[in-house]
Order: sequence, then structure tokens, then C-alpha cells
Amino acid sequence: MAVWNGRFKKSLDEEALKFSSSIELDSRMYNEDIDGSISHVKMLAKQKIISVAESKKIIKAIEEIRKEIANGEYQIDWTKEDIHSAVEERLVRKIGDVGKKLHTARSRNDQVALDERLFLKKEINLTIKLISDLQKSLFKKAEKYKSVIVPGYTHLQRAQPILFAHHLIAYIEMLERDKERLKDCLKRGDKSPLGAAAFAGTSLPIDRNYTAELLGFSGIVDNSIDAVSSRDLIIEFISATSIIMMNLSRLSEEFILWSSSEFSFAQTDDAYATGSSLMPQKKNPDFAELIRGKSGRVFGALTGMLTLMKGLPLAYNRDMQEDKYHLITALDTTKDCLKIAANMIDHTEFKADRFEEELTGDLSLATDLLDYLVRKNVPFREAHHLVGKIVALCVERGIKLNQLELSEYKKFSSAFEKDLYSLLHPMSSIKKKISAGGASPKEVNRALRKWKRKLSSE
Repeated sequence: MAVWNGRFKKSLDEEALKFSSSIELDSRMYNEDIDGSISHVKMLAKQKIISVAESKKIIKAIEEIRKEIANGEYQIDWTKEDIHSAVEERLVRKIGDVGKKLHTARSRNDQVALDERLFLKKEINLTIKLISDLQKSLFKKAEKYKSVIVPGYTHLQRAQPILFAHHLIAYIEMLERDKERLKDCLKRGDKSPLGAAAFAGTSLPIDRNYTAELLGFSGIVDNSIDAVSSRDLIIEFISATSIIMMNLSRLSEEFILWSSSEFSFAQTDDAYATGSSLMPQKKNPDFAELIRGKSGRVFGALTGMLTLMKGLPLAYNRDMQEDKYHLITALDTTKDCLKIAANMIDHTEFKADRFEEELTGDLSLATDLLDYLVRKNVPFREAHHLVGKIVALCVERGIKLNQLELSEYKKFSSAFEKDLYSLLHPMSSIKKKISAGGASPKEVNRALRKWKRKLSSE
């Protein structure tokens, strides 16, 4: 019998029940549901709404139910509408009418809002840990390859030479902001909705602050309507995971490029690559591709949640049951991708000498010629124009910058001297990027020291 059907003459049609059931997803929150019920029952006893003896009997039985679910003794099936109903029904079977007092002074509306907040508090911390693990994987590679020179790109065209470590540290920085967003979300989620009941509160003398304290919240959601009808916390979380997945997708795209024959830079372990059913020579970066593809699931979850909530009047509406589908999709996908990304990085080696030779004299050093002229007091715009002409000449002749004779350079500007050739080596260029946060070895080593301290403490 459903917990709400006192005024009804018929039970739900089987197909209607199956359609309306959320048990498959919200059973993931059984621990949170039981934690909330235990705190609620303790409060009811404290406020003398039920007796201490009744409270102890309910708590003992509900802890037994927790163990039964954990060890598979109690199999929750789809015929239960939700985890709240399933636990309560089991409780009544175990201890009789006393179990029916569990739901005193609360509604499934504030109960589900509570379960989701408790669940998110736990899962946000687990997700933050996975981001830290990925940062550590990136850091290890950055430290190992800190002297390796690669071309940096803008518009996917070679721009300037940089240290590979500088490139990897950029992702560590991005991921740090991902953690900060999750921590901010956690702050806003640290309020208890329990006690808001259906949406208007209750006439019984409950103590909402007491249950909030028992559950480890910093306080309560002040407005009872807001407590049960808002899902902006879930939207914020999925928004944060969408940004995480965007960053992972960008990293994956680079792994895919680096693994190609054209780049010939990354070599992924066979445990994290696949072959072709037709072409025996293939070694495909499938896991990077899957991460890139799965970002769409999380973006879809964000769109789904925004669409779900945009037209709902206050307070609770049954549409909101769908929030768990989007939440679980975003959460599971993001956590899985963070784990695989870290493992993929751990199992990838990079060719340290791949680019240095071909970058010597490369057109990507043109900016160093520009800076050379600026230091010789040539106005920037004039220097930019002159170096552009030099690049065009080199392209026309099919030569590198270091293959152009000094006499040719002097035709463009008398400011050029023989010392210009010392600039046309990638490491020389990199060492001159001395601005804070730049690509110079000094700045990269400073960043590595910073991240070593920070990540070792996590």
C-alpha cells in the first residue's frame, strides 16, 4: 500500500506505478535517507513528540535495515515508489505500528531534498579527491618532462616554443578552479531542508536546528517553500561538472592529436588503447575519444535540469523527481572520466626529443626577432611589419629564419646584428619569457614547486 493513498479507492495501475517509480535511482541514497531518518527520530524524542523508547526502537530497526540493504538481504524492487517508502515499509514490517511514527512532522518533499543535499556533500568531496588525483598525474608528467620543448599553439597553428611542463601546468590550474567551484557549491549546499515538511512547515514543535546539527549542516534553509522547491544546488553542481568535462574533453583532444602519426609525440600504453577490427596497424586513443564524447552526457544533464525547472511554480512538483536522473548521470560520468583520464596520463610516455631540432630556426621564433628589434628601439608596429616581411621571404624560399643571411636581414633593418642568430633556438626563446607565469624555466620551476607543496598536502 502506498504511503499516500488513504483517500483513494484503488491502488495505482501497475504500469502507472512503474512509470512513476524513482527507486532505481534514489536507492543510491539509502544511507543518506537513513541518516536523515535517524536524526529526525532523535529530534522527535527530544521534543517529546514520540517517546525515547519509541525512538530507540525505530533507530535500532532502521540501522538493521541499513545493513540488510548493504549486504543484499533486503532487495529493493521497482514496486516501491521511492527509497523513503521502501525503508518505511520495511520498518513497519519489522516493528509494527511504532514504525508508522517515523514520518511524523515531515514529508517526502523535505525528505528527498535532504537526501540529495547529504548525497551531494559526500559526492562533491569524492569528486574533489578525483580531481586532485588527476592533478597529481599531470604534475608527475610535468616534473618528468620539465625540460622538454614543444611548440605552443594558437588557432592550432604553431605560435611559440614552450616547455611541455608549462602546458601541463595549465591543466592543473584549470582543474584547481574546478575544485574551487565544487567547494563553493558545497558551501551553498550546507543547509538542511528537513522540517520544511510538504512546503509550509508543521504545527508540531520540531527543532530544525537540532536535526541540522546532528546531520553536520551549518544551518537550515530558512524558507520552507524554498527548502523543498529549489534545485539550484543540483543545477550548480551539474554546471560545475560540465566545466570539468569541458576541460577533460580539451585535454583528451590534445592526447588524440599527440598520439597521431603527424605529431608522433605521445605513446600510450597498450592497456589504454585499442586496435581496429580491419586494419591491423591501428592503435587508437579510444579512451581519450570516449571522454571527449561523454562530455555530451553531462552537458545534456545540465540542459535537462534547466529545462526541468524553468517552468515550475512554487512549491514542489512531481516533475522534480527527474532531477536525480540528471544528477546521477552527471556525477557518474564525471567521476568515471576523471579516473580514466588520470590512468591514461599515468600510462602515457612522451618523446622528449620530438620537437627541439625542428623548432631551431622555426618561424615560431619570429616573435623573438620582433622583441629583438623593440629592444633596439624600433617601434613595435614597425618591428612587427618588418618581421612579417622576413617571414614571408622565408616562406617564399622554403627556408628557416636561421638560414637567412645577415646581409638579407640588414636589408630590412640596420638594427639587425649577428647576435640575432643566438635568438633562433627554442630554449633561448623560452628562457626569455621571464614575465610572471610565463614559459621560462625559472617560472615553470616556481610553478612546479608551488604545485608540489599544494598537491602533497591533499
